[in-house]
Amino acid sequence: MAHASVRSSSPEGVPQDWLDAIWDGLDPPQLWDVHAHLLGTGDSDSGCWVNPHLSQWWHPVEHLRKRMILNGACVSPDSLTVDQAYVSRLTQLADAFPVGARWLLFAFDEARDATGARRPDWTTFHVPDAYAQQVAAQRPDRFGWVASIHPGREDALERLERALQGGALALKWLPSAMAIDLRDPRLTPFYQRLAAARLPLIVHVGEEHAVPGAGQQGLGNPLHLRTPLSHGVRVIAAHCASLGMALDTDLPRPRQVPAFELFARLMDEPAWASLLLGDISAVFQFNRRPEVWHTVLRRQDWQDRLLHGSDYPLPGVMPLVRLPGLVRAGVLDPADLPALEALRRHHPLMFDLALKRSVRSGGARLSTGVFATARHWAPHGSVSHRDTRPVTA
Repeated sequence: MAHASVRSSSPEGVPQDWLDAIWDGLDPPQLWDVHAHLLGTGDSDSGCWVNPHLSQWWHPVEHLRKRMILNGACVSPDSLTVDQAYVSRLTQLADAFPVGARWLLFAFDEARDATGARRPDWTTFHVPDAYAQQVAAQRPDRFGWVASIHPGREDALERLERALQGGALALKWLPSAMAIDLRDPRLTPFYQRLAAARLPLIVHVGEEHAVPGAGQQGLGNPLHLRTPLSHGVRVIAAHCASLGMALDTDLPRPRQVPAFELFARLMDEPAWASLLLGDISAVFQFNRRPEVWHTVLRRQDWQDRLLHGSDYPLPGVMPLVRLPGLVRAGVLDPADLPALEALRRHHPLMFDLALKRSVRSGGARLSTGVFATARHWAPHGSVSHRDTRPVTA
């Protein structure tokens, strides 16, 4: 039976018994979405900013990208304050979930070059740690925050200490966009501090298209994760490296292979069994291969190491998830389409959860443990009572 506190009136077109089945076996206080983005333009003195190219019509691809992302968050680019409208919409969606469910909100640092100099021209958008902490502190029942600190900063270790003291639940890097080479020996002190603090490092691996930034796709090679792992850092591979190709440097003659194959290789290496995890945000988007979908569902030995994440606001970007394609791939029952489509129109975050609860490969599905992510941070999902003094920008 569904958890008693979960049952609520279903949106129009969504059968109540179908929605109850989605929640069956889930414990809301354990349901932490480990991959959700904050965005803003800085119109509320948040310190956020967006690369001007994303607002200029003579850069049509970037302009379209910004409009699609804001549309996915139900935020008009003409809003009086985009910052506040974004947070308000996300909070509204979160409050429709049962009590206890939470979202980890990502800061996003600027790109830096090899000398540590700022590269705003390489940066798609910036969300300061202080802003992520501030938003989470306003609703700690719904939100936690994830720091983002480029290790090439002169004050990187100082910022990491402030993030730890400020209650950051993880650290997020997107190497290809931020220009971070995970293998750089200069990162050793940073890794050592992360390992000592047991602060998870969420790293986007595989190709990246939504946030091009520095555009150094080779830095997203999953095999590079071996360096932080070898220092004892607990690593969450964002999206399970499910998109694009990467160079297989383990071969005598390296060649390009699907990045997901390299992630799978790392998952199967015994040395990382207690350190390497993968989040399943964006995994069921249309640009992933069906082999990825079937593998994630069938590898039951991975289930305790997979974590639910939505990649919000992307579930609201309609073209990214194409339900008929999932049906053709044999991972979604056509009977689920009407309810999923109806739910999608009302609540993109609930839709994302329902989709992940609905996909199957043969008789295999994502286990309830995939959605019990709070256990990876604190016993029984309790919130850490670390110092929550403000982090400086």
